This record gives sequence, structure tokens and C-alpha cells, in this order.
Amino acid sequence: MNEEIDFILDTAKESMDGAIKHLEKELLNIRAGKASPQMLGSVFVDYYGSQTPLHQVANVSVPDARTITIQPWERNMLSAIEKAIMIANLGFNPMNNGDVIIISVPPLTEERRKDLVKQAKGEAEETKISIRSVRQDANKDIKKLEASEDLKKNAEADVQNLTDSYIKRIDEILAVKEAEILKV
Repeated sequence: MNEEIDFILDTAKESMDGAIKHLEKELLNIRAGKASPQMLGSVFVDYYGSQTPLHQVANVSVPDARTITIQPWERNMLSAIEKAIMIANLGFNPMNNGDVIIISVPPLTEERRKDLVKQAKGEAEETKISIRSVRQDANKDIKKLEASEDLKKNAEADVQNLTDSYIKRIDEILAVKEAEILKV
């Protein structure tokens, strides 16, 4: 019987870990004042008829805190990359000098910083909802087990403790990102 409960707990923990990883990935896409190659993670380029991630067709680097340079591996891809950045609607204005594409990352205004914090909080809340959904599924699975009521109650308490620890972790991750965004 304990193996079944351990399996349910392990499955819940795995799902919660996945939710945290997803949150961290989503928060990387929210810029925090300085240039980063991850800012262009959502850009897909039309590469000979198929949508390809930007990092697979060009070298993306950050020479300083306010500039991103993109050097395509094929020179004829410059205009396609430029177009893809515009389509991605990231708020950047790419400049093409014939060899590389240069993106100047403007400093964030106070209002924009607050909007980004709201966006980060929204992502964190989505993750919390996901964690609670995993808890609900685990509790349903525990209730279906053929076990004593005490064993079920203890297992549900374990699931709740797991949920609480992951919710706390989400709050910590959000606090770090919020500080990063608001730092001038």
C-alpha cells in the first residue's frame, strides 16, 4: 500500500517540478532592464520554408548591457531574421548593417517595469494554479486507494506539505525576478 502512496507522491512531485521549470523558462522571456539572448527565445525565422528558432540560424550575442547582436550563418538570412523579430512583436527595432543585425534595448520606464512585474506575477499565479491542480489530482488518487483512513489522511497531509513547499518556492522565484525587474 505504501508503494502506491509513494508513487502518487513521486508523480505529484515530478509534475510540480515541471511546473517550476516552466515558470523559470517563462520568466527568462520577461526582460529585466539589461539585454539577454533569451529575450529573442520566442523568435522563429522562416528558414527555407520551415519555422526555425533564431538561435539555430544565427549567433546571438550581447556585447554590452544595452545591445544584442545577431550574426546569421548565411548572409541571405538577414532580412528574414529582421522580419521575424518585427513579427515577434517584442518592441525592438532591429538595425541591419549588411553583416549583422543590431538591436538596441531601450531602458525600461517605470510604467513598463510595473507592467513587467504584473506579467511575472501572472506567470507565477498560473504556476500556482498548476501546482494546486496537481495536488487535487493526487488527492483524488489517494481517495481511490484501498487503505485505512489514517493512511489516506497522512498521505493527503504529505501532498499538502509538498504543495505548500512548491508555492513558497514560486513566491521566492517571483521575489527575485521582481527585484531584478525593478532594479534601475
